[in-house]
Amino acid sequence: MLVLAYNGTELAMPSTKKYLRDKTILTLFSVNLFLLILMLILILLRLGFGQGGSYISQYRSNLGIGAFSTGSLSTFLFFMLFGGFVFLFHLALSVKIYAIRRQFAIVILSLSALLLLLGIIVSNALLVLR
Repeated sequence: MLVLAYNGTELAMPSTKKYLRDKTILTLFSVNLFLLILMLILILLRLGFGQGGSYISQYRSNLGIGAFSTGSLSTFLFFMLFGGFVFLFHLALSVKIYAIRRQFAIVILSLSALLLLLGIIVSNALLVLR
């Protein structure tokens, strides 16, 4: 059930107001935003839109010589979409959970930072092999 509090001039959710004033939450939000922007910039800089060609999109170590699979530009565009989805989904989830447990919201944002960092590492590793 959603309860709105009237403080004289505006209607606001009490938990959202606390959420936006929590220094730990804002720090994690800033880290996640930085990682998302870094991921987007690194992928865009490495793609080289004018050059064309194929990209290595998969590496399977158990296949031996055929360990590398080629892919197209859309593979790395999906990496960018993945980063945006992770950022927005974890942000929305942490806002909803904050009213219940602050610690869970912090863990959710921390896991978002971990996923974005892993996305940067994997996309960079695949783009270096190009």
